[in-house]
Amino acid sequence: MPVAGYSDSKQGHQRRLRRIEGQVRGLQRMIDEDKYCIDILTQVSAATSALQSFALSLLEEHLAHCVAEATRKGGPEAEAKVKEASEAVARLVRS
Repeated sequence: MPVAGYSDSKQGHQRRLRRIEGQVRGLQRMIDEDKYCIDILTQVSAATSALQSFALSLLEEHLAHCVAEATRKGGPEAEAKVKEASEAVARLVRS
């Protein structure tokens, strides 16, 4: 079974995701407590930024591991991995 490109950083990624989950729970709590809209929007921006940062980190690992390995091998697999990575970047840019 192939090893995921993020395997070495799995624990760090889990910690980051738990922090982001906490930020989202904090947003729910802010709504429950009728906090000021702008304060909530500020926290939405922080959570969005944290998710984008996580996504970029994961993408970097994917490029360095999975795509680099496929391009070393060459052929259709390399082309598919590059296309897949390009599509992932496009999705991130659109969001």
